[in-house]
Amino acid sequence: MGGLIALVGVVVLLIFGGIAGSIATGIHDADPEHGALAAPIAMMIGLCVAGFLLLLSAPSIIGGWGLIKGKSWSRVLMIVISALHLLSFPLGTALGIYGLWVLLNEQSRQLLGGGGSPPPYSPQPV
Repeated sequence: MGGLIALVGVVVLLIFGGIAGSIATGIHDADPEHGALAAPIAMMIGLCVAGFLLLLSAPSIIGGWGLIKGKSWSRVLMIVISALHLLSFPLGTALGIYGLWVLLNEQSRQLLGGGGSPPPYSPQPV
């Protein structure tokens, strides 16, 4: 989910950058006073929105990196983030439910509680 939000932030930055560029190149054709003011405003709006989205996605990306590396702190962080994702209907809700289901599992607790070493294998009788 963090990667998707970061991607949306980059796309917003590109879109507003294109709008600001279009305004800046059209200054000579239209009123130069208003165009010279509108291009930096459009770019600042794009930078602010993109920065907010990238900042919002940072905890998810950091937590995902921690899960991949098997860090014990990442489980708690991602449980909190998964609970917050429940509020983002419909994709965030589905990912939040799945994240909580996986992270609250006993095997995940053992895997991430032991510093990244997998739990010992014990065959189950059939």
